[in-house]
Amino acid sequence: MKATITSLELKSPFHFFALAASALNISRQLKATNCKEFKKRGFWMKHYTMTLWESENELKEFARSGAHLEAMKASSQIAKEIRTFTFDTESLPNWEEAKLLLQKGKVINF
Repeated sequence: MKATITSLELKSPFHFFALAASALNISRQLKATNCKEFKKRGFWMKHYTMTLWESENELKEFARSGAHLEAMKASSQIAKEIRTFTFDTESLPNWEEAKLLLQKGKVINF
């Protein structure tokens, strides 16, 4: 199985409202998929998600469509930095491990 961990650091606290609106639409999209597990957490300027998928194809199909695709296109308007890390696993890690794994991830700065 494939897991993806993502962190997003907002440009300012005022961008939280745009993030929340996108997150609601992405959550609806996610519920219509075969995602095996989903976790989220965040506060103030830093927000995290983790998803677990049966295959890399399912993960990519989700990431490149619908509300998630629209959010990715608009991310430069609200985010200062986005980090992602995708890896093979049978279960999602705890948050402490996830944050360590993100240090190895792809970084996009805006």
